[in-house]
Amino acid sequence: MKLEKLLSSLSYEIIKGTADIEIEDIIYDSRKAIKGTAFVCLKGFNTDGHKYAQDAIEKGVSALIVSDEVKTDADITIIKVENTRSALAQMSTELFGNPAKELTTIAITGTKGKTTTVAMIRSILECAGIKTGTIGTLGIVIGDKIYKTANTTPESYEIQQAMRKMVKKGCTAMVIEASSLGLKNHRTDCINFDYGIFTNFSHDHIGESEHPDMQDYLESKAILFKNCKKGIINIDDEATAELLKDSVCDVVTYGFNENADFCASNDKLLARQGFIGVHFDVKGKKELSADVAIPGRFSVYNALAATALCSSMGIRDEYILKGLETVKVKGRVEVYPVKSNYTLLIDYAHNAVSMENVLTTLREYKPHRLITMFGAGGNRPKARRYEMGEVSGRLSDLSVITEDNSRFEDVNDIIADIKVGIDKTDGKYVIVPNRVDAIRYCIENAQPGDIIVLAGKGHEDYQEIKGVKYHLDEREVIADILKPQKDEDIIVTED
Repeated sequence: MKLEKLLSSLSYEIIKGTADIEIEDIIYDSRKAIKGTAFVCLKGFNTDGHKYAQDAIEKGVSALIVSDEVKTDADITIIKVENTRSALAQMSTELFGNPAKELTTIAITGTKGKTTTVAMIRSILECAGIKTGTIGTLGIVIGDKIYKTANTTPESYEIQQAMRKMVKKGCTAMVIEASSLGLKNHRTDCINFDYGIFTNFSHDHIGESEHPDMQDYLESKAILFKNCKKGIINIDDEATAELLKDSVCDVVTYGFNENADFCASNDKLLARQGFIGVHFDVKGKKELSADVAIPGRFSVYNALAATALCSSMGIRDEYILKGLETVKVKGRVEVYPVKSNYTLLIDYAHNAVSMENVLTTLREYKPHRLITMFGAGGNRPKARRYEMGEVSGRLSDLSVITEDNSRFEDVNDIIADIKVGIDKTDGKYVIVPNRVDAIRYCIENAQPGDIIVLAGKGHEDYQEIKGVKYHLDEREVIADILKPQKDEDIIVTED
């Protein structure tokens, strides 16, 4: 494509050369620089692409897109723009033919619940026969294929590229987790979303490399509602009024508030063989009675957001109910089906806060025993290990301490640190250093009514030891452990 075509929606200045040249691709990582590409110099907290401009020139790029001065004697086109991140979004949109126009686009922002809400929406839409691609924490998901990404909300180039791939694969809808940093850093620019969803707002992502304060954090999330046609909003959240003050979208509300367009009531916990979740009723613009296959009362909010969204899209009730009852979020209190009368869950909880949230939620189900298997990451602050040990010791009936991503540390040293925390409590624990052996221990010692949580890995399919990532998918490990039993129930001796 001609560079001038890629720049057609931009205000720019030609510093050197001409825009009448062919460009094969756009890059923003100088390590990917090859002949015929345009290198966009992005500014980030830790690095500045302008510093690598000369490296890109030496590798043969045809053009530089800059916001700062770059001096070179090379025969190359240099284009100056006000903001290179915004420019990358607009150029990528042109390069991939604006695929958003061929999809129903849905974006979700909020401190918590984005990943789960994305999964719920996809489950409902696919039940309705609408092939749906997603972008978020789990990566780019198209059909059964997962493409890993560096960020929850990838750079604009990856988003536009992913949407074009979705269209080619037959998708007609796309759901994306729109993080505050993704919105602030122009990654979602050039998409006027059909729907934007707000889940909730609480303290998070404040720091040097993120947001300077809570006001900036909220204002970044509010960007979505200046760039969507219809907003699906949690009316119960205290930040809602501030979030919407400059919005331009139509608004549909959900929550437990009687004034909500989609009002939830009669929520209760549900647990049966192979199912752990919640039930709730909906009144207002829709009357439904739904079961959701994700545990915890907070799942009602996520399910209500998905219900409000899909109802606004005209999805039939039967598909909404089926989608919620069968939804699964990989690595987020994910139920692994077992034939015996206990519940086995895989979860990503890998710090004290997330562990406390998960275990507090599961205690509400009054299990016979709550068993938590976990380790802690190597080359990370020791305080995290103490805290995780203390949380598990306080909330679990039994902790099974094992390895996680030990990285360059000895797993036994990490376990010793976890013990410092757990020894502050009266919690029972066993130590099984090898993670596969620890999973086997949990399964072979399960008792009827137990809830077992394999915490820390979640959706990850690797284990990092001494700088090497080894394949480890806990679903495969469980299947191998259960396979020799030929689907017979595990026999255990009760205490």
